[in-house]
Amino acid sequence: MIVLKRLGMWLGLPVILIGIWWAATAQGANFFVPKPDKLATTFVNVWFSEKFFTDVVPSMGRLLISLAVSLVLGVALGIAIGLSRTLRWFLEPLLEFIRAVPSTILIPVLLLLIGINDTMKITVIVLGCLWPVLLNTIEGVRSLDEVLKNTALVYRLRGFDRIRYLVLPGASPLIMAGIRHSLAVGLILLVVSEMFASTDGIGYSIINFQNRIAIPEMWSGIFLLGIIGVLLSVVFQAIQKRVLGWYYGLKEASNDG
Repeated sequence: MIVLKRLGMWLGLPVILIGIWWAATAQGANFFVPKPDKLATTFVNVWFSEKFFTDVVPSMGRLLISLAVSLVLGVALGIAIGLSRTLRWFLEPLLEFIRAVPSTILIPVLLLLIGINDTMKITVIVLGCLWPVLLNTIEGVRSLDEVLKNTALVYRLRGFDRIRYLVLPGASPLIMAGIRHSLAVGLILLVVSEMFASTDGIGYSIINFQNRIAIPEMWSGIFLLGIIGVLLSVVFQAIQKRVLGWYYGLKEASNDG
């Protein structure tokens, strides 16, 4: 019963929106807005074909590599900066300057410096996804509970053990929030980077369909991005529940108390 209720909550709004869409396009054909059945047919024909391997697989590879690099760099640098007041004071002006520069504006520069290749696209995505993870990690490390810090000193936790048993668990709620933000940023930057001087990828296909006035095909690419976003969110929530199980349990215990 609970599963059916949750499924209904998940599917309720999409079903309503599709119904409105169907009713709005039922009276007559609109060249720029395909009917739901036409879009569904086009989606299957376009993406359940060779394009899945030539465009979707490369795009997802770039996205996953970029997110992994952003996670490693963001957490490592965030812990180092968060633990050192001197380092934080020294780097703060530079970090604020770099953070204020949109990643997309660097695409022409990176095209000149790196060239038209996957490295350029991955660099663009990393430069955008790094900041939510980095800044949340710094804030998470800075906001560690003083009682936990003192307990770690009493038990003489030093070096890697201190990071493993105190810093990472204590900062993990904010780190996970940063990663969740990076997922959305990464998907946007993936599409934008593939629209510039690219020969494959979902973003390249969407802009190519637009240039060819293939409207249903263009909409199918947009619909595919939405599905990928939902799948990433579902996978992330499952990982988050596992990683932060102790945190949610503590919150429930506090609320019950």
